[in-house]
Amino acid sequence: MQTFLFADLAGFTAMTEVHGDEVAADAVSDFCRGVAELLPEFDAEQVKSIGDAVMVRVPEASAAIDLAVRLIGEVGTRHGSLAVRVGVHTGPAVQRDGDWFGAAVNLAARVAAVAERGEVLMTDATREAAGEALSAYEIEQRPSQSFKNILEPVAVHALTLASQPDVADLPIDPVCRMAVDPRESDERRTHGGVDIWFCSAECAAVFERHPDRYAAGRHATG
Repeated sequence: MQTFLFADLAGFTAMTEVHGDEVAADAVSDFCRGVAELLPEFDAEQVKSIGDAVMVRVPEASAAIDLAVRLIGEVGTRHGSLAVRVGVHTGPAVQRDGDWFGAAVNLAARVAAVAERGEVLMTDATREAAGEALSAYEIEQRPSQSFKNILEPVAVHALTLASQPDVADLPIDPVCRMAVDPRESDERRTHGGVDIWFCSAECAAVFERHPDRYAAGRHATG
């Protein structure tokens, strides 16, 4: 049995539309570098990267969860970064020419696609395999998910980190979805009595043209 972890950048499309391909490419490079720095600690290997997502194999389910927590808490919460979301599944797979194939890989990718920002979403198989290692975390059972080409709905469980102060201590630019350290930015606007921070004057200007649209979507996961 192998545990597969897919992690990607929540809000990547919005950031690309606002800041362009070069900034987006830099964000992906920084994300992949942050992932690579953590892998040795968990005896994990990056199988491949696909756009703004990475596929990782971890021998132990418990280590996969701990790695996911570190990715969200350390890679996805810096000034100028996008939040990370993670999907994890445990099951059999086949290795060929440095890649891994099988239903377990496909399901892990699909689970990641429905995770929210700052969230680890795992299947029953991973939760059972991780065992007591999950006792350190608060786990929430989510409604079963139906996925393309998978016959039965899949039970999923969420380990949500976005609400924890040590993880989500930076405001999010509602336009490009990047984390903003108020000490690093002078761009602040007040809308509906709420202070909103922006990564740049460009994002602030976009907000001013469509304030109701972006104020309503401040907590979107995109």
